[in-house]
Amino acid sequence: MMNIMKIDGYNAILKYDPVLDKFRGEFVGLNGGADFYGTNIDELRKQGRLSLKVFLDMCKQEGINPQKKYSGKFNLRVPPKLHAKIAAKAAGDAKSLNQCVTDMLGKVVEY
Repeated sequence: MMNIMKIDGYNAILKYDPVLDKFRGEFVGLNGGADFYGTNIDELRKQGRLSLKVFLDMCKQEGINPQKKYSGKFNLRVPPKLHAKIAAKAAGDAKSLNQCVTDMLGKVVEY
């Protein structure tokens, strides 16, 4: 994905901030905010590592798990026709609807 930078095993979303004329990185999947800025890739990586270190050190000091916990459950709303097609595919593959959708999503993102 073009707007995701992996830094020390953590994913950061990158966006351009036209007001500052810099790129902004924000780590995702953390229990708090850790963002950073840079004008180029090297600066983004350097600032990202620094921001992440500060965040992880703070979590360690406070005894907090730095990573957000996910339940594995979320509601998904799709158009009825799509729902019917996915249900038919699941039945044809002898899978539950949940397993069918999980498999499809797994093909789109690395996990």
